[in-house]
Amino acid sequence: MPSPCLPPLHKPLAERVPLPLPGAWYSCAPTDDVDQHAEAQPDWQQAYQQLSGGAFQGLVHHVQLPGMRIVREDSSRALHQRGDLGQGAYGFAMPLAASGPAIFNGQRVAENALMVGRGDELDLVTPERFSLLAVVVDRALLAPLWECMYGKPLSRWLETQLVAPARPAAAAAVRALHLETLDHLAGAAATPRPPAAWLRLRDALLMEWIEALPERVSAEALPAVGARRRLVDRACEQMLAQRDDPPTLLQVCQQVGASRRKLELCFQEVLGTSPVRYLRAVRLNGVRRQLRRSAVSVQQAAEHWGFFHLGQFARDYRAQFGELPSATLRRQGH
Repeated sequence: MPSPCLPPLHKPLAERVPLPLPGAWYSCAPTDDVDQHAEAQPDWQQAYQQLSGGAFQGLVHHVQLPGMRIVREDSSRALHQRGDLGQGAYGFAMPLAASGPAIFNGQRVAENALMVGRGDELDLVTPERFSLLAVVVDRALLAPLWECMYGKPLSRWLETQLVAPARPAAAAAVRALHLETLDHLAGAAATPRPPAAWLRLRDALLMEWIEALPERVSAEALPAVGARRRLVDRACEQMLAQRDDPPTLLQVCQQVGASRRKLELCFQEVLGTSPVRYLRAVRLNGVRRQLRRSAVSVQQAAEHWGFFHLGQFARDYRAQFGELPSATLRRQGH
């Protein structure tokens, strides 16, 4: 999938471009690897696993203004993203385009749903051909605006991570204003404007995101969602505890105290795939990461991650990433 970007006026750039406002910058970085995709998001701790097969293409477009970052993120392959966007940060996000539902902290995300909450425990599974719009806001900016709009402090459910339906007709308005604001701000270096005008754009966009929230937000389902996520996390820990000798699914079930059926259902709910497929994808991602970062041979990296049949491993690797492991190694110059 060609990575969609903003109009050609804004040339994709991998580095921050300063804007004439203290602490403000923008970047538009095309990516061809999930680790590169993570690294293109400055100041955030992000980790991605590529879950579906084929060569990866992505785009990360950020505009940082005082107290708020405006984001568009595009990816061609299904991904599992976990991360920390910083203490005191709150995120508001929505799909722009998708080939299927995303899963946000164990909750399915419909086409016009909002992903909302604290930014320090991000967990997001996205399908192939996925585009995301988001704003990440500092508490110092969000809290007074929230109190001004609603006459009360930040709602307690903002301290969780949940999915809520957007108000009718609000989703389209948010998407349109978000893309328009990105376009204006990314072109600001070429067409300077007073800093106060940029802050007005920032505040107008943030208000549009907040006003898209439904009148009532329910967090009643979160305890059950959290239990499923904790089971999946424990199972993943067990599956990766011995990378060169992965346990069988039966052994994992015994270690976490769950039946095979329950574990399969929880993985489908939380990660959208089976335990076996998820473990295989994570191990292949681990090999690719090692080949890109360390001076090791293909055989050493494969065996470190529990692949001992090199012919089958090479076929699986090519199906997952669109190239042989030897090609990954050559591109890194090892």
